[in-house]
Amino acid sequence: MRKTWVAAILAALMALAPVVALAGTAPLESEPPFEMEAVSVLLMDAATGTVILEMNADEQRPVASVTKLMTILLTLEALDEGKIKLDDQVTVSAAAAGMGGSQALLDAGGIYPLSDLLKSLIVASANDSAVALAELLMGSEENFANAMNARAKELGLDSTHYVNASGLPVEGQHTTARDVAALSREVLKHPLYFNYSKIWMDEIKHKNDRVTELVNTNRLIRFYEGADGVKTGSTNEAKFCISATAQRGDERFIAVVLGAPSGAKRFELAGKLLTYAFDHYATKTLYSKDEIVQEGVPVKGAKVKETRLAAQDDLKVLIKKGQEGDVAVELSAPELLQAPLAKGEVVGEAIASRGGEVVARVPVILTEDLEKNGFFGSLEDIFRGWMKLE
Repeated sequence: MRKTWVAAILAALMALAPVVALAGTAPLESEPPFEMEAVSVLLMDAATGTVILEMNADEQRPVASVTKLMTILLTLEALDEGKIKLDDQVTVSAAAAGMGGSQALLDAGGIYPLSDLLKSLIVASANDSAVALAELLMGSEENFANAMNARAKELGLDSTHYVNASGLPVEGQHTTARDVAALSREVLKHPLYFNYSKIWMDEIKHKNDRVTELVNTNRLIRFYEGADGVKTGSTNEAKFCISATAQRGDERFIAVVLGAPSGAKRFELAGKLLTYAFDHYATKTLYSKDEIVQEGVPVKGAKVKETRLAAQDDLKVLIKKGQEGDVAVELSAPELLQAPLAKGEVVGEAIASRGGEVVARVPVILTEDLEKNGFFGSLEDIFRGWMKLE
């Protein structure tokens, strides 16, 4: 009975925030395998969130236009929620059109499809498009910055604070390599992002047939196999920054480089980190979503006497090639289930560990409804119990 009660508490907690990989665990490698010319670095597996290696990953720094990752995320989420549409016509304010730095050269008072603003934001890191979208979504850039900070808090980006939508230098705006990686991972969950991030060259048209040519600020998109995001940035204060991602087959990694001495060094180091990950690591699926993890689980007070448990989601771990046997899986679930319980209800978890350290976990759920026994069924259970006592 106590185990059932404990399982119910566990189920309630896990239903609020099911987790398939653990944050905050130590990086897989304690020392970088090569020299890294940057202030902060982090290399992460996108599927599990596992950190392979890091250097000064929690140092708060300005990151220039990498800040726009949150602007991009909030825009993508608003699109998903139906608050805005790609074919919406957006009027650009004088404030947005007057932004300095990288621009789409939007006309003050000009009207543009939202898709053009999002494209120029992702491809060419356009500051004017960033502010135009911020004003569209929240009425003002100040309100939008508040929304950026609220979303950062929801995502657990505790070392991040935003002041504007573009990443232009301003006091009090900062983040970390760790938070940038986590935010990048969130952006990559949106398929629409890749419709724009993989564009190398494009254009947007203005009134009077004026055209702005767009060139992707991330040269890895063209010159690194599998690269398809995420964001670059550079200012005198931030130096040269990038969050880069690439996918080859089923593997995707994220490399964050902050404070590199030059643009070339930024791209070189990001590519080197990604190559190291592809060469040395692979994701292993221990359980697939809905895969049966335990059969024959006894049930009390139900029409059925036994049931099966399944994984609520994929249980994946990142493994260094050649060390596949270092990961163990343990099932934590009650020995006896008490009806009534509903199909899909969380009753435990599957836990993956490496060297005694938990590295990933996934909720375990019921595969069927467990309806409470009727009167005669209950009598039958009582009779069976008596027979066992004899």
